[in-house]
Amino acid sequence: MKIEFAPINIPLRRRAQTFAVLQWIITFLFLGQCCLIVFVLLIFAGYWYIAVIYSVWLYLDRDTPNQGGRRSEWVRNWRIWSYFRDYFPIHLVKTTDLDPQYNYLFGFHPHGVLAAGAFGNFCSEATGFGKLFPGLTSYLCILALWFKVPFYRDYIMCAGLVSCVKSSVSHVLSRKGGGNVAVIVIGGAEESLDARPGALNLKILNRKGFIKMAIKCGAHLVPVFSFGENELFNQVNNPKGSFLRATQERLQKIAGLTMPLFHARGVFQYCFGLLPYRKPIYTIVGKPIIVQQNNAPSNEEIDAIHRKYIDALVKLFEEHKVQYGIQEKDRLLFG
Repeated sequence: MKIEFAPINIPLRRRAQTFAVLQWIITFLFLGQCCLIVFVLLIFAGYWYIAVIYSVWLYLDRDTPNQGGRRSEWVRNWRIWSYFRDYFPIHLVKTTDLDPQYNYLFGFHPHGVLAAGAFGNFCSEATGFGKLFPGLTSYLCILALWFKVPFYRDYIMCAGLVSCVKSSVSHVLSRKGGGNVAVIVIGGAEESLDARPGALNLKILNRKGFIKMAIKCGAHLVPVFSFGENELFNQVNNPKGSFLRATQERLQKIAGLTMPLFHARGVFQYCFGLLPYRKPIYTIVGKPIIVQQNNAPSNEEIDAIHRKYIDALVKLFEEHKVQYGIQEKDRLLFG
């Protein structure tokens, strides 16, 4: 295979964009493990008292990820996120105004490999969420597992990340006065196993927990489709029934997370590596589905809202797909 190296005279601005995405990849894939190692080393390197003090803090602060986290507008406005945005670039597109007197549950699709669009749009102000939707505060919900990792948990909460457990989502959506947005990547880790260029597979047919949560909290549902999310990485072939897919699915059932074997480009060459391709992402925020609060919704009510949500998601996709590079004949596939 002939390696295509990056030109030497690439502008400094593009180098900064590459660095911004590289640190994001490292943070996503390795920082948690590094923080855990540092915590263990503190114990065995004679600084056990620091580990003890932090452990006490960890215990006292254990509920924070389930109670809105500890966001930092300073972190969310770091200049590095602007470079991260411009690497792809990432665009946030509003189709209608959202009244800040209500709370909202954003259903984000598709997951992609690393959900770059979800992070760029809702964990920073790089794409102008606060200006596009004044009065709204976004919280991206992720696996509770990550909030058990020492030090790492404190960093990711600064970006507005919170746990995806029911009590956490309910806390965001039940806040009085409105103006809160819980962003949930509906397809979850399972959907990432189908993330590859051209894929339009969404895991949603059997996912109704977010519908029930929205009804119980009286939060309006908003479908969000992120065009380009699946174009960022290639993935090792893992068809249903293969040994690799079975192993990945087993890991997902045991640990709640998956290990897609993805690849794209490198820092100094374009042929292989863990950096995503420079492909544009257009995240389209649809119109809200009005939901009436009901503390004990019936299965029929949940199913009816679920169908309405899928119809709204399909409509959102169909209205924008040609504009953002999808062929007219292509349709969403639900699983």
